[in-house]
Amino acid sequence: MNELIDVLPYLIPTLVVLGGAGWWGTVAAKKKRNQGTPTQTPETQAPQPQAPEVTEAPTVDADGTVIATPEELEPAPQVEVPEALSGRFARLRSRLAASGSPLGAKLLSVLSRDHLTENDWDELEETLLMADLGTGPALELIDSLKTQVRVQSIKDPAAVKELLRSELVKLVDPSLDRSLATERQNAEQGDNLPAVVMVVGVNGTGKTTTLGKLTRVLVAEGKTVLLGAADTFRAAAADQLETWGARVGVETVRSDRDGADPASVAFDAAKQAKLRDIDVLLVDTAGRLQNKTGLMDELGKIARVVEKEAPIGEVLLVLDATTGQNGLNQARVFAEVAGVTGIVLTKLDGTAKGGIVVAVQRELGVPVKLVGLGEGPDDLAPFDPEQFVGGILGD
Repeated sequence: MNELIDVLPYLIPTLVVLGGAGWWGTVAAKKKRNQGTPTQTPETQAPQPQAPEVTEAPTVDADGTVIATPEELEPAPQVEVPEALSGRFARLRSRLAASGSPLGAKLLSVLSRDHLTENDWDELEETLLMADLGTGPALELIDSLKTQVRVQSIKDPAAVKELLRSELVKLVDPSLDRSLATERQNAEQGDNLPAVVMVVGVNGTGKTTTLGKLTRVLVAEGKTVLLGAADTFRAAAADQLETWGARVGVETVRSDRDGADPASVAFDAAKQAKLRDIDVLLVDTAGRLQNKTGLMDELGKIARVVEKEAPIGEVLLVLDATTGQNGLNQARVFAEVAGVTGIVLTKLDGTAKGGIVVAVQRELGVPVKLVGLGEGPDDLAPFDPEQFVGGILGD
């Protein structure tokens, strides 16, 4: 009893505080309910009808099978229309001429002098060698110019320019067959097989980009195309190729992992091209040059498995025109191991490197078939010798 009396001074204030808090909470809750309850009116007393949810009918085929609901249907990707081939090289030539080719300007400057001395001819020869023309073609051109200038006593600038044009066209050789083997092949058994074009070259020359631009060239010609991403060793090579193809509605056959067997991918692509009745199959390849033996084995294997489905009609080597003699060294290796049938020169702009066209043709014995003079998606065109020389000379 004494203990209870001792704690009363502490217990009574505590009970008072707890009771007051409970009372205050009850009042506050009641006040909040009253504030949140809207005044009832005849309009709000009746429940409002809900609008029925509208759902579109699913898409069905002829036998009533559901294909997809409208919500599941994705909008078709927007496909680009490549620029037509007609006039492409003329546009590129005008760009070359507008850049003021140092090669053509230098040659015309020397040849237009009143009296050509041996030093002048030496200067011409040096200019041609600096333009990557090559020693043999440079000496041929100098000898021919010397003879005609002396025999005909040509001094008029217009006549000099016409003479130079004629000699340069001869060096570029318009007689070479520069057509692309992109027509379908008829096998002995009567199958109409797709044309197969294999693209080779060192990484860094713009090989995959060039293949993407070539896809646009073929689509502009009205051909159906399929891409084979057989460069499985370079990161994102297949992604890059797939992006190029998607822009013009062309599909890409690729592996689902990096480092897969390139020949296996190429074989799958060839098989798909045959089954889908495709006009042209473009096969991208790895551009590694660690050693000639490895490159030969890899490219040889790709060629063998592809030709089980369709013959390879074209092997295009992509070269960077600004690499000069280094590019020629690369070209020799690929020509030995891949059976190159044509050259694609990229970055053939207004620098003094136009002579590489002649040098690479002489070195490999195959023609330059396509050239690129810009970064645009349609800046790839069939090579035209006369228009190219006209661009060098600033026409």
